[in-house]
Amino acid sequence: MSALQTFWDIYGNLVLSLGTNALLALSIWLTLACGMLAMANAAFMGIGAYTAALLTMNYDMPFSVALAGGMVAPAVVAALIGLPTIRLSGVYLAMATLGFGEVVRVAILNTESLTGGALGLNGIPQSTQWWHVAGAVVIVLLVLWRVRASKIGRAFDAIRSDETAAGLMGIDVRANKMLAFILGAAVAGLAGALNAHLTFFIGPQEFGFDRGVEILTMTILGGINSLIGPLLGSAIITVLPEALRGLGDFRLVANGVILVLIVLFLPQGIWDPARFARWTRKGGKRHA
Repeated sequence: MSALQTFWDIYGNLVLSLGTNALLALSIWLTLACGMLAMANAAFMGIGAYTAALLTMNYDMPFSVALAGGMVAPAVVAALIGLPTIRLSGVYLAMATLGFGEVVRVAILNTESLTGGALGLNGIPQSTQWWHVAGAVVIVLLVLWRVRASKIGRAFDAIRSDETAAGLMGIDVRANKMLAFILGAAVAGLAGALNAHLTFFIGPQEFGFDRGVEILTMTILGGINSLIGPLLGSAIITVLPEALRGLGDFRLVANGVILVLIVLFLPQGIWDPARFARWTRKGGKRHA
């Protein structure tokens, strides 16, 4: 028991980071599943983190209310900015959402009386427990699994395959894109709220361009063809730097080389059901 306690004391935050990063990967999976390359998830995470932190620090709100606020605030913002931006596609949508992320970062820097500016917010209550993170991941997975198996999920797949054809089939492309964008923002906000009450401190540098690229990398690395992919990708991105810590200054180089090799040789991500099915068919033919 003492060994388990020692492990948790050392790696507890890393284990909980696996959960919050899984939520972030799932948040961008939603938009990718609908054919949208949106890069605003880091900003939505920041909005959720600051909203939840301010609710507990300034207004003494219960943790559950803070989590709800951390989800609602980015969802509302996503609904507002989604109206003009979801008409865009591809790199143009990515550029627009990256610009929104920069607007959020600058707004945080210039509202020192509320957000602490460049110094960030310190002394956030450590309310996040392991079961909060585990419960959030399980609930989000169940919701997304139901969405994927529903008419909405089939509409997402159709839009990702061919937006024009989906529209001709009677699918409301704009409404489905807006739904994916808003749901993704809410999940990213939940991850931010949980993370803020785990680390005691949040600052604007945590929700910038680098964080947005990291979130996208998690999902692309794991694969977007199933819900297992984002979970696997987020686990690798979270654990790999820690596993390579013994390499010292070469840790980041080794980290980058591993990621590049995976992307080159597994372009559909590590978890690709279609690839597994092909391997199974080939194995069956050889045994036959």
